[in-house]
Amino acid sequence: QVQLVESRGGSVQSGGSLTLSCAASGDTSRLDCMGWVRRYPGKEREEVGNIDSDGRTTYSDSVKGRFTISQDNAKKTLYLQMNSLKPEDTAVYSCAAARCFIYRLTRRYEYWGQGTQVTVSS
Repeated sequence: QVQLVESRGGSVQSGGSLTLSCAASGDTSRLDCMGWVRRYPGKEREEVGNIDSDGRTTYSDSVKGRFTISQDNAKKTLYLQMNSLKPEDTAVYSCAAARCFIYRLTRRYEYWGQGTQVTVSS
């Protein structure tokens, strides 16, 4: 069984920074694609970005240049460094994982964390 547990989010002012982490446990050896997805208050969802086992990353246009995804494979931990935060970044952030061939075929993740709230005030 795979578990993904995000660190606690928080509240920051516009322009501030916050780093989220996601600890993976269980049989994660085949899960070579991981990402961060956020859900807005109106329930609309957006993939922030993702990373594969080779460290290649992609980002949504809305966060490109401000957010950085990284991973520590030894610690089975995924990170999301968020800089220059804006009020529109307010959302519940979840980490997710999948086998890359599944994700690239379906654009769906197989495993999800519970999510953590990030609130950016103006």
